[in-house]
Amino acid sequence: MNTKIKYLGMELNSPIIAGSCGLTASIDNLCKLEECGAGAVVLKSIFEEQIIYDIKRNTHIHAPVGNYGDSYEYIAQHVADDSVSKYFSLIKEAKSKLKIPIIGSINCFSHENWITYAKQFQDSGCDALELNMAIMPFDTSLSADDVERTFSNIIQSLRKSISIPISIKVGSYFTDLAKFMQQLSWSGIQGITMFNKSLQVDIDIDEEALRNADSLTHPGEIYNTIRWTAILSKKLRCDLCATTGVSNAHDVVKLLLAGATAVQIASCLYRNGIEYVKELNAGLQAWMGQKGYENIDQFRGKLALKQSDKASMLMRTQFMNYFADIK
Repeated sequence: MNTKIKYLGMELNSPIIAGSCGLTASIDNLCKLEECGAGAVVLKSIFEEQIIYDIKRNTHIHAPVGNYGDSYEYIAQHVADDSVSKYFSLIKEAKSKLKIPIIGSINCFSHENWITYAKQFQDSGCDALELNMAIMPFDTSLSADDVERTFSNIIQSLRKSISIPISIKVGSYFTDLAKFMQQLSWSGIQGITMFNKSLQVDIDIDEEALRNADSLTHPGEIYNTIRWTAILSKKLRCDLCATTGVSNAHDVVKLLLAGATAVQIASCLYRNGIEYVKELNAGLQAWMGQKGYENIDQFRGKLALKQSDKASMLMRTQFMNYFADIK
């Protein structure tokens, strides 16, 4: 079976991509992911907050910053450079050892650093860049237009600054998700990844304190990904990479049927190990063989909106409709 695809203008031997996570932060794991059949890898994200934390931790400056004059800026820049140097060294080493595409990942909150780090990704040899743009709409002083404008401004600035393909990884916190995803796809980017896994929060009732909840995705989360992949895949002018809730090869097949160009995985690798990529690829090929498909284009998007006569099911929100007539 031919499982090759085109994603962000690059040819991949498999639609299964290792998503940004701790498992994509070492050269040994990256090499193993390639060996096991991953079509591409997205490196663990650079988080601007982490760089700022490193600056505060390593400068050991407790007096007001103004007391240090220009020396603080020098020290802070040195720490920041050191904080990311190992990351960009990893990219260069990966490019020298791997044949599959290396996709960088960045999460910033200041406009200047999006551009600064994006250029460094490109200079280090990344084949593409995924913008991990997770914006939680908690600020009541901001409108939906304000949030969407932030996305647009960053995208336009980066398109002027770098030439490698750009993909946007987004959450589902938008008032007009379908419309905005379509607008993003018209902005000149090459891909959209849906959806970003938000940090989950729990409460310890004994300590009466906030705690981090399980950060891995669960099988039931695949259904929301399927719905929006099927709704949007035929409406976008760029590639759509689906993620969140992928547990097995059947989930990969479902998302391809819904119209995904590629599928990112992370949680199932934590649960099953990196070699699980082999099982996912084998399961995909077995299903294709059983159905008589020779390549992915023969069935991708078969159940997407406007392609399937049963696509109206995607629009239903009332629970009772399920029992009434969905077979």
